[in-house]
Amino acid sequence: MAAPLGLFCDLYELTMGSALHAEGLHEVPATFELFVRSLPPGRPWLVADGIDAALADVQRFRFADDQLEWLAATGAVAPAFVEHLAGFRFRGSVRAVAEGEVLPAGVPLLSVEAPLLEGQLLETLLLNHVAVGTMLATTAALLTEACAGRAWVDFSARRDHGGDAARTAARAAWVGGAAGTSLVEAAHRWGIPPAGTMAHSYVMAHDDETAAFVAFLRHHGPGTVLLIDTYDTLVGAERAIEAMRTVGHACAAVRLDSGDLAELARGVRARLDAAGHAGVRILVSGDLDAGEVRRLLATGAPIDRFGVGTRFGTSADAPHLGAVYKLVESGGRPRRKHSPGKRTLPGRKQVWRRSDGSVLVAGLGELAPAGATPLLELAVAGGMPIRTLDDPGAARARRASGVAHHGLAPVPVAISDALERAAVS
Repeated sequence: MAAPLGLFCDLYELTMGSALHAEGLHEVPATFELFVRSLPPGRPWLVADGIDAALADVQRFRFADDQLEWLAATGAVAPAFVEHLAGFRFRGSVRAVAEGEVLPAGVPLLSVEAPLLEGQLLETLLLNHVAVGTMLATTAALLTEACAGRAWVDFSARRDHGGDAARTAARAAWVGGAAGTSLVEAAHRWGIPPAGTMAHSYVMAHDDETAAFVAFLRHHGPGTVLLIDTYDTLVGAERAIEAMRTVGHACAAVRLDSGDLAELARGVRARLDAAGHAGVRILVSGDLDAGEVRRLLATGAPIDRFGVGTRFGTSADAPHLGAVYKLVESGGRPRRKHSPGKRTLPGRKQVWRRSDGSVLVAGLGELAPAGATPLLELAVAGGMPIRTLDDPGAARARRASGVAHHGLAPVPVAISDALERAAVS
């Protein structure tokens, strides 16, 4: 059984909780909102992701006896608070946007309505899931756009920052438009097509490169992808052609993983075509990101497919996202920050998608704009999920629709007049 997640929080959430409990404020009704302050450079929008994983983990946010014993021994919180945590369960509600929504910065991705202590303790858990998932799904969506109709697959697991990060990246890649993942566990869990080729070690384990290709082709058949750059890419292409002739059928693709990929792809394409293998595709990999993919395609290189690893899984061009979790209402009163550059909008809100694709942020009680669709929908009530969680296929379709509408243009966003007035009153 999975361990309880009550200690997956920052210490200040517990020390604040201890003080709130001592003051008798821990049951005060409150609302917190999670949003991204601003877009990283080069990002026209965000693809919401990580929300379902966060909401699923809310059910595990409780404390085991040994965890509470350890917490008591730290002396960081009052003994009475430790006793209170023994029966802790999240009893509140969460309204959240659906995964895959294409959104601007500054709009709530989820809203937590709960007793003050319960909402406060979830801060780190929610931010961890949603910030990383959204960052990676956005990176993936931009890669999909850069590929201009060509497929790309997630090769990032070996370079990601731990096992959970690899799973998150594989799922986010699928939401963002990848054609598959090399991570078999993720493929099994979420129904993502598994994708893979071969390693240089397989070629080097044979005394002859052609013999390695023949053996692999015979074992795996026409769906095989041969890695041809172990020694010399163009010679490797000729040996792949020889292996196909020996076996009697073509491979599906050849992979290039080093060197001048554009120039080598042209040389390999010419050799394959001359040998009658126009149907064999060329896949390239090696420190790719959206910018490098665009550059390669701009040269006219005959590349059909991309394997993207390190720079996707670590979101190297924008490796962090300024997601925050802020109190916007407590005790029935709107709350807001006035800090320079960190102003927040007070009170509970709704996010509306208007018919032209733009977004309006308004107070929860305001009238719905004509023809608009509410994006913050009830996902958890009474501490229990009430919508289907963990459906990356639906999120993938939602992302595709949103990106098709907006392209690489920013998503227009407006704040209602009433909410603007409340923010300065």
